[in-house]
Amino acid sequence: MKKTIVCIASYFKGNDFLIACKEQGNQVIFITSESLKEEKWAWSAIDEIYYMPEVEKFVWNMEHFVKGFSFLMRTHNVDAVVALDDFDVEKAAMIREVFRIPGMGQTTYRYFRDKLAMRQKAAESGISIPQFTPVFNDNVIGNFIKEVPAPWIFKPRAEASAIGIKKINNEQELWDLLNSLGEERINFLMESFKPGDVFHVDSLVYEDDVVFSAFSRYLATPMKISHEGGVFRTVTLAKSSDDTQKLDKINKQVLSSFGIKNGATHSEYIKGEDGRFYFLETSSRIGGAHIPDMIEAATGVNVWKEWAKLETAILREEKYTVEETKNLYAGLLISLAKEEKPDTKPFECAEVNKFLEIKSHIGIVYQSDNADVIINKINEATDLITKDLLSIMPPKTKPSS
Repeated sequence: MKKTIVCIASYFKGNDFLIACKEQGNQVIFITSESLKEEKWAWSAIDEIYYMPEVEKFVWNMEHFVKGFSFLMRTHNVDAVVALDDFDVEKAAMIREVFRIPGMGQTTYRYFRDKLAMRQKAAESGISIPQFTPVFNDNVIGNFIKEVPAPWIFKPRAEASAIGIKKINNEQELWDLLNSLGEERINFLMESFKPGDVFHVDSLVYEDDVVFSAFSRYLATPMKISHEGGVFRTVTLAKSSDDTQKLDKINKQVLSSFGIKNGATHSEYIKGEDGRFYFLETSSRIGGAHIPDMIEAATGVNVWKEWAKLETAILREEKYTVEETKNLYAGLLISLAKEEKPDTKPFECAEVNKFLEIKSHIGIVYQSDNADVIINKINEATDLITKDLLSIMPPKTKPSS
């Protein structure tokens, strides 16, 4: 029996999910922002499309959205609602709650969207995390900075990726920032700065079990790129490595504690100078920045398509399984470029899996059976980009709510 899946996107991503949903025999209803009308969506996979005006970027009037969805429900029996981006997780949760559609509700979603809620939940669950504090109360903040020496990381509770994150180097800088935010400070939190390598784990969860995970290490983190510019780089890890085994353990602990039953997740961890892994954050969506392309190059698994298959299997009460068809290493490199369509010829080599078509960017996915080769190719390309192609956008100097 055909199922009806509503997909929500306030950011241009998820075409592979839409296509796979349609290929599975589902009716696909798509809701996106009016500002994204001209994007190259997978139109052939969409049965109906509706547009929402934006109050500001990524933000919709939720009262109007619920009323619009009410109109949709008059003629459609909606079986599932799927958020294709971080900014849409709250929207999808509210719709599920209001219309009693199965899936993640408003309590669980907060553990995957509100960075303060996820830290509190992790602490309650005995998961290692950097020391943190809400910034509601001056006395609480004062006690925290006495116990935890600078520098500190100041970050928005509900932004995606590294948007709005700021490193605070001393007490005066902190109080100046808090005073400048006024009552908007409630939308932020603060934690200890913990140096170390940052890793990400991209998973699929089916009936409470983590059925697939790809383990990777950032060579340049989103936060570093956001603040200093440069070339975004990440590489996959060997399944048998010690880091992979430790990441697998803490990742399963996080996802189990946070209560996700089904879906896709992207989680980040830092390896401290003590060799331990600490939880940083998680989200109930596919990783961004073309990470799925790298995962597919290494494992043969297209996580967007598999997520659609997983959702379909749940609705049809069928068994879902996923199979890795490759056991390779892969790497990803993305950088702003001076030209709208930069020349990729200087980067051509046997290890290139694909060049990514991103306006005013150079993007490369590498693939090899040798991890060192991937690192070397990414380093060579980074040097060339830095010398000839790199365009750097100035970072934001102040967080915004």
